[in-house]
Parts: sequence; structure tokens; C-alpha cells
Amino acid sequence: MLRQITSRLFATPSFHNLLVNSVKSTPTLVTVAQKRQVHSRLESNGPVLEKYMRLSQPKNLALAEYVWIDGSGENVRSKTRTLDYVPKEVSELPDWSYDGSSTGQSQGHNSDVYLKPVRIYPDPIRGGNNILVLCETINYDQTPHPTNTRFTCAEVMNKIQDQEPIFGLEQEYSLLDGYEKPKPLGWPTGGFPEPQGPYYCGIGAGKSFGRDVVEAHYRACLYSGIQIGGINAEVMASQWEFQIGPGLGIKAADDLWMARFLLHRVAEDFNIVVTIDPKPIPGDWNGAGCHANFSTKAMREKGGIKVIEEAMPKLERNHHKHIIKYDPKGGVDNMRRLTGKHETSSMDKFSFGVANRGASVRIPRAVADNGCGFLEDRRPSSNMDPYVVTEMLVRTIVLNE
Repeated sequence: MLRQITSRLFATPSFHNLLVNSVKSTPTLVTVAQKRQVHSRLESNGPVLEKYMRLSQPKNLALAEYVWIDGSGENVRSKTRTLDYVPKEVSELPDWSYDGSSTGQSQGHNSDVYLKPVRIYPDPIRGGNNILVLCETINYDQTPHPTNTRFTCAEVMNKIQDQEPIFGLEQEYSLLDGYEKPKPLGWPTGGFPEPQGPYYCGIGAGKSFGRDVVEAHYRACLYSGIQIGGINAEVMASQWEFQIGPGLGIKAADDLWMARFLLHRVAEDFNIVVTIDPKPIPGDWNGAGCHANFSTKAMREKGGIKVIEEAMPKLERNHHKHIIKYDPKGGVDNMRRLTGKHETSSMDKFSFGVANRGASVRIPRAVADNGCGFLEDRRPSSNMDPYVVTEMLVRTIVLNE
């Protein structure tokens, strides 16, 4: 039975700081008695909630969960409205609004930010006629909000749609224990597990931590029609990855944002916290990225390897511009990850190579052998904005900006 509790009990402005502090054995966040109270609620809430979720919903109604990106550029927010009809197309959905002063997107004296629906997904949490609604954020004067990175991304993708840009996005993340001190799931309190090695694609207790969350999330994405290509355990214990795509144009970025929303929402049911921080644990532990695979029609056709190779000097010329855009803090987050160690390139210098996992951009071995295919940009951080990253790749490689 899934355990239920609101994730707000464990909300924090910086999981990274708490993780660092927990390794240093700072005082506990809650008392033992408080932990027992939380655990007791976890054990009892599931059956109680299930009782209400079994109640029938009127067939002419639909619950629409409006989802948007907040002012951080990496977190999602959502709220629900009841519709007295079952929408089939996104154009049938009404615009909505929210208090932007509470999400880092406006001032209190003019706080309303509008939500413009752009894509519908079936809702795997509520089921039935209910839907998830991905939204863009819009100013009061109907212009795109400054944090609305989807708007320009869509413009760019439409501009080159004849070249059929396809993306695949590899989202790495870590699972954290949600009601003790925030620490990687399965790690000993105040200590570390065995060194990296057995955890990558690992099987069995002591090697795999949080598979229940991962499998539940996988099924939720499939139910919603998200193009999720697969999952695997990653190099650091309690670190995982899911792949989105291949998706044409803006769809891969849309699907990644909704998959992130579902990951946080599913993990909430298990009282487990998700972090997409690019270096959640300092030291000799792998960081987390979101590698971006990219190709155009010309790259995928016979002889396309030449087009891929021609993209490398373009990427090198714009390397520092990409680094600034490849995490939501202008490159500061990636400084902790792109060190040249732990299967990363150095953020200070651009590099590429065939089958080289330590390069900025990797050309897969199969692509070199076949003479066509795609390239893999390994620089984007795990908390990158996929609208920004995919737009940058198109602007640099295709539009020659």
C-alpha cells in the first residue's frame, strides 16, 4: 500500500546544503518522537485515502491538473480545477491564473500570472477522465512571462521543422530519504555506502535503492503517453536515470517537464524526495546530468556523419554560451559537476570524440560505424531547462547563430 503524506513537510530551499550538512553529522531536523508520529501517519493514511479515491466521479466532470514551471527555472508547481465537460483538445481548455509572488515570478502589488494550456496528458494519479495540463506562463498584458522559455523554443522549432529536429533527453536524478535527515536513499545514517561500482544497472538489495518509485514512475509515464524510452540505475547508489524520446521538435522537452512532475508526485506517495541537483554529494561520487541527444534529417541520412562533424567547430565557438545556458544558475551548478572527473569533461574547454564519455560531445560508436545518426551533448546539468538546451542546440548547429 502506498504511504501518503504531503511533501511540504520536508520542503527546503536547498537540498544540496542539507545533504552536505547531514554528511557532517549536524543535529537532526526532527526529534525521534516526531519521526514516530510521521511514520504512524504514513502507515495509516494509505487505506484512508484509498477509501475516498474509490468514490465514483460524475462522468461529465474532469479534474484538470494545471502544471507550470516556477521562477527557479527547475521546479514545477500545479493546481487543480474542476471542468464540467471532458476536453479532447488543448484548445478547449480555459486559461487560468495564479499568485506569481509566491512562485518567484511577480511582485505582490501585481501578482497574477496567467496559465496558457499547451499540451494535455492523461492523469495516471486520478485516472478516469482526469488530465494533466502543461502550461506556459503569460504576463497580464498577454506577452510571454520572462521565465517562459517554451515560447521562444517553440518559435525556433517551427522555423526548422522541415529539417525534422529530433531530441532524446537522459534525465539523471537521486532519491533521498524523506523523513530522516535528507540523505541518499539506502545510505547509512552519518556515513557512506561501498564505493561506486556495483550500483550502475545493479540488481539486488544493497545495490538497488528505490526501485519501487522508479517502476511506479515508469508506468505513470507510459499511462500518460509520455515518450519514455527506458530506465536504469546509475553509478552513484540511489541515483537513477530515465530517457525521454526520441521526440520531434518541442515534444521531447514537453515530455521531460511532465515526466519530472510525475516523478516528484509519485515519489511523494512513497515519502521519498527527488533531487535533480547536479552534484548532490560532494567528493568521489558521480554527479547528475541530462545528456541531450540531437539529430536533424540530414544527420540521419546516409553520409550524415559529415554533417555531425561540421557541427563540432560551431559548438566549440559557442561553448561558453552553452555552459551559461546549461543549468538554471548560469553555469554555477555545473561548476560542481563538470570538473573533468567522474565521466565528465571540464567546463573550461570544449572537446569531442567517438565513444568518449569524458568529452563535451560524444559521437556514439554505432554512429561512426554507420556513417549517420546523432550526437550526444553531455554538458547539460540534471536540473537544466530542456527548452533552453534544445533551443541552443538548434540555434548553434542549424541556424549558425
